[in-house]
Amino acid sequence: AGDGDCGHTHARAAQAIREWMRSRPPPAAPAPLLSALADVLLEQMGGSSGVLYGLFLTAAARSLRGRSDSPAWADAMDAGIEAMQRYGGAAPGDRTMLDSLFAAAQALHSLRSPGADPLQALAAAVQSAEAAAEATRQMEAGAGRASYIRSSRLEQPDPGAVAVAAVLGAVLEGLRD
Repeated sequence: AGDGDCGHTHARAAQAIREWMRSRPPPAAPAPLLSALADVLLEQMGGSSGVLYGLFLTAAARSLRGRSDSPAWADAMDAGIEAMQRYGGAAPGDRTMLDSLFAAAQALHSLRSPGADPLQALAAAVQSAEAAAEATRQMEAGAGRASYIRSSRLEQPDPGAVAVAAVLGAVLEGLRD
């Protein structure tokens, strides 16, 4: 779908994050960590994905300032999605990375319940993101680069949606370790 650069763009982002983490200890507090990641992605990732992730992380970081409780993470996810929608112009159902992010956010809303287990909520969010990514296979592209291609030629799930699910899965794996 699109011009086929999604994998390369995400690989470049992963390498940039790895190099950044080797060069200095990442901030321990959530808001500065997400802000720093946004800067790395905006500078190094490239493409529209880099800009969108940067917008997402910047808005999420703003939402987390002074907070780190479980509900704050659900709020941060919503803030990031809102920023992506406002500046990117896509919405859930448009066959983009927002489909996975929105599904994950819905699962993370369970963090607003007292006693919610953050790892269980994130595991549910990963499963929801993966299912949403797979569901993009059957969607008409309403935004993003895939919207330039005839629907009959779009046989794979949206790569951005698949990438979001993979990123969330990696976060879960890292937290479990």
